[in-house]
This record gives sequence, structure tokens and C-alpha cells, in this order.
Amino acid sequence: MKSLLVKQERPGEAFSYEIVWKESFSDLGTEVKKLQLPAKKACIVTDSTVAELYLEPVRRELEPLFEKVTVFVFPAGEEHKNLKTVQKLYTHLIEEKFERKDILFALGGGVTGDLTGYGAATYLRGIDFVQVPTTLLAQVDSSIGGKTGVDFDQYKNMVGAFHHPRLVYMNMSVLKTLPGDQFACGMGEVLKTGLIRDEIFYDWTINHMGEIMDRIPAVLTKMIQRCCDIKRVVVEHDPKEQGERAVLNLGHTIGHAIEKLKEFQLGHGQCVALGTVAAAYISFRRGYLSTEEFYEIRDMNVGFDLPITFTGLDPERILAATKSDKKMENGTVKFVLLQSLGHAVVDHTVTDQEMLEAINFINGDRIDEE
Repeated sequence: MKSLLVKQERPGEAFSYEIVWKESFSDLGTEVKKLQLPAKKACIVTDSTVAELYLEPVRRELEPLFEKVTVFVFPAGEEHKNLKTVQKLYTHLIEEKFERKDILFALGGGVTGDLTGYGAATYLRGIDFVQVPTTLLAQVDSSIGGKTGVDFDQYKNMVGAFHHPRLVYMNMSVLKTLPGDQFACGMGEVLKTGLIRDEIFYDWTINHMGEIMDRIPAVLTKMIQRCCDIKRVVVEHDPKEQGERAVLNLGHTIGHAIEKLKEFQLGHGQCVALGTVAAAYISFRRGYLSTEEFYEIRDMNVGFDLPITFTGLDPERILAATKSDKKMENGTVKFVLLQSLGHAVVDHTVTDQEMLEAINFINGDRIDEE
């Protein structure tokens, strides 16, 4: 599989774009040209870390296609994924006289993709953008599906919009030099993806742990393509998260709370992994998962360099933080549980006591005290 089409034709929700997998940036210009864009200007949005690595090869590919290519670089880090950075992006686009037919390119990880997508969704009431994800997490999850947004006063993704890209271009070679902690963050989303919809893929991921951690290209490509296909099906069925799409949030309720209270010192994928263990614990306690299944979910985190406990946080504060999560509905948390491996469901009946017990299970300070 060299490409995958993501498509929805329902009135008011229509979108269509390709995900393409390549071994370098050298085909980016060709793929963009196929879109037959009316744009005269393009802006590459990237962070200070990625700019040093990949800005020039991407700019070389785009310059022959547009009358002008500008660059907006912001400081790397989740702490800069906010409205202040978006405001600076607006200023750049206004000063460079970007019009509604022009286009943005998100070059980077999830922070860059989310921020650029939100900027594109709101500048002049919506302009086109292209995702060029350079992290594993962005390639398997955040670059697909049209969710864009920024954090607000440390509330994760509280301000956002649904705005689909025109193209998702994945250069697989960037994974060779991706730092270990960022690779592990991506694996947090990979494991989640298998758990929610495909037990066979989840088992495949575990059985190929060695090859994945050695970053064997063919294995990584197969893994990423399967993640994209699973998310494609969910997004096509429920583009704006009115129902089924919420299962993609497995691990995110408690995970986001930890991420916020840790002031983003733990990566998103690491926090999702912790949240997934907590959700699996509740599922186990309810009898949905066997003892063996639950402990496998927990212990596989270790093999993929993901945490199974947190330290330095009050469990009651984590519980309180879940109440300000954007996934609340009618005053209750839409909590994602596992009815079985490969089958996630949205549950409105999870109690504070259940959540607190799950949080305490992954509380490393409590374990140390014992």
C-alpha cells in the first residue's frame, strides 16, 4: 500500500484526501502538484527543532510550485501550542498578504500539526493546509482525521476546530533519527489503536516488538499503515465525534489530566499509555478483561519504553482535572473502556471512585510507600 484515501461525502461533512508514504521528501512537490491548487503563496509552519532538520529539503520541493514560500518558526514544545503562537502566525500571514486560496504546510509533530491546522481553519474563515508529520505519534494519529486545536491555560486542546488537510505526506526516513522518547510516545498511540479496534493488530504489535524497537523500516511502515487505516474507518463513520469516534480517546481522560498537571513534562503518548493502563484497570475490575489480559496491557508498556506509573501528583487533583476535560457531556465524563481486546466502548457510568482506584493503581508514590 503506497497511499490511502480518507473520504466522506455526506453534505456538511464532506472531505477527501490521500495519505501517502514515501522514503524521502523528494516526492513532496509531485504530490502537491497533483492537487492542482489555486494557491500562489505557501507558508511552511514548523518548530525550532524540526526547522534545523527538515526545513530546507521541504522548502526546495515547494519553491518551484508557488510564487512565494514563507516560513513561520515557533519555539519547540507543547507549552507553545497556544493562542499566543496562533496570533503570531496570523500576523505573519497578514503581513505576507496571504489570501483565502493560499496554503499552509505543517512540518513537524503533533503540536505543529494541531496548531497549523487550527490556524488554517480560522484564518480568513478557512484556508487549505497539508500535513507533513515528522514524528511517529503524528504519523499514526494526530495528522489524520481533521482534529485541530491548541491548549488554553494548560487545558489540553480546549480550543479547536474540525478542518481536514488536503494531503498527508509521510516521509518514513525521519523515524530513523527520531529521539527515543518521541518514538515511545508514538507507540503509546499505536498500542491504543490496536486495543480499541483490532486485537489481531494488537497481538502483531506485541509479537514484533523487537523489530519495531529496532526500527526496521518495512515493519514500521506496515504498523503505521494499519494504524492509519483503523483511524480512517472510524473518522469516515463519525467525522465530528458525535458517537463512535470517541473510542479514539482511550487513555486520554486520565492521560490528559496527568499531562496537564505535569505541565507537559511528560509526553502526550506517555500520558496516553498511563491513561490506557488506568482504563484497562477499570475494565478489568468490571470483569471485561481477564487478569492475564489486563497485566499484558500494563506490562507491554515497559517493552516499548512507556511508563506504567507516575509520581509527584496527588490522585485527588488528577481526578478533579478530569472534570475540566473537553470530553465531558451533561456533567459526566465520557470514559472509554475495553469490553474486550480490540473492542472499546464509550461509557457514561464510570464513577469517581472507580477512577480514583485506577489512578491509585498507577500511582508510583503509593507503590513506593507500600
